[in-house]
Amino acid sequence: MNPSASLKLPDGRRRLRLATTSLAGCFGCHMSFLDIDERLLMLIERVDFDRSPFTDFKKIGHCDIGLVEGGLCSVENVQVLREFRAHCRTLVAVGACAINGGLPAQRNHLDLGQILAEVYRERPGLAPGSAVPDDPELPLLLNRVHPIHEVVQVDYFLPGCPPSADAIWSFLNDLMDGRTPHLGHGLIRYD
Repeated sequence: MNPSASLKLPDGRRRLRLATTSLAGCFGCHMSFLDIDERLLMLIERVDFDRSPFTDFKKIGHCDIGLVEGGLCSVENVQVLREFRAHCRTLVAVGACAINGGLPAQRNHLDLGQILAEVYRERPGLAPGSAVPDDPELPLLLNRVHPIHEVVQVDYFLPGCPPSADAIWSFLNDLMDGRTPHLGHGLIRYD
């Protein structure tokens, strides 16, 4: 079998590759993505999934569309985002956390060192000698939570907390059909 044959749709168009990643967030945007329900079957007819909730790929290949949920709260998030951006032709910031830091950014007005001290050393009920974890396996936290556009170029923003399944479906269909995505009235929500 010709490997490139699987990259063509029945009408001769090339199948698109789609990947997703989640950074500092709640995974709610991915849940909304999965909430497109039976429309996933229509999507699977048009795209090949790279890194996504449907695969167990740890590394990303080259993709046409990359969806990023979550902001940046650690050095590891920044590294994942930069690698993801390098492999995606079109990058979409999905949801409030990716677009403006969302709920994780609520800590931005607080001193990170003080937060860690209160949680790990000063909180009532801790064992004597409790300390802030410093294992090298733990991601190094950033002083602030950042939206992804502060680190990489973002091509599109899909707002919501989370965006609805209908908004994601409409947005993806516009992108797949070569149109600039347009979310009509009622598709953007923050609840």
